[in-house]
Order: sequence, then structure tokens, then C-alpha cells
Amino acid sequence: VQLQASGGGLVQAGGSLTLSCTASAVTFNRYATGWFRQAPGKEREFVAAVSFNGDTTDVAASVKGRFTIFRDSAKTTAFLQMNSLKPEDTAVYYCAAQWRLSGTSTSPSEYPYWGQGTQVTVSS
Repeated sequence: VQLQASGGGLVQAGGSLTLSCTASAVTFNRYATGWFRQAPGKEREFVAAVSFNGDTTDVAASVKGRFTIFRDSAKTTAFLQMNSLKPEDTAVYYCAAQWRLSGTSTSPSEYPYWGQGTQVTVSS
């Protein structure tokens, strides 16, 4: 499974961005999708995840109420809608996928497939 993340950019604090994660060659059928981020000098951290059918989502406490994860009905793309962005949200955002019959995972070690990352920069 090859993943392509896109949608990052530079935005002012309080602004919004939507990240997309698309799988090449195959659909996300039976693949849960997660978003993680890594700021300079920090460890990669969980942001949000969605089950293969979109029924289950999990969002980190630090972004709850501001970020929403969802996928399209065709299960080819997973999205991360980011609102009310803060400077501390600045990081490289990665999407990842794991074959999973139900639910999600917040642990990056459980995701074998990763996209290349997209930079999100929030200015104050």
C-alpha cells in the first residue's frame, strides 16, 4: 500500500486546513487510517484515526474539538479537517494505514504503511 499525503501549507493561527491521504493501487477497504505528526526535536505523536468503514474515530486530546477525521464513501481517501489551528500544531503530518477488521489504533508502531508527510506551519 502506497500512501500520498497532501494539503499542508502555511496558515495563520485560527485558520483551517484539510489534509488528504490517498492510497495508490488499492482502496482503503479493511484498512484503518491514522494521522500522526512530528515537530522538530519531538517524537512522532498520534493525532487522529478512523476505521476502515468510517464508523469509529479516535482523536488526540490536544486536538479534540478542533480536528476531525473522516473518509470518503468510496474509501479511497481519508481526510483530516483542522480548524482553529494554533502555532503548536506546526509539524510534519503523516498518514498511515493498517489492515484492521474493526476499530483503530493510536500507536504508530502498529501502522506498517506510511505516506511521505506534509508540512503544516501555523504562524502566530
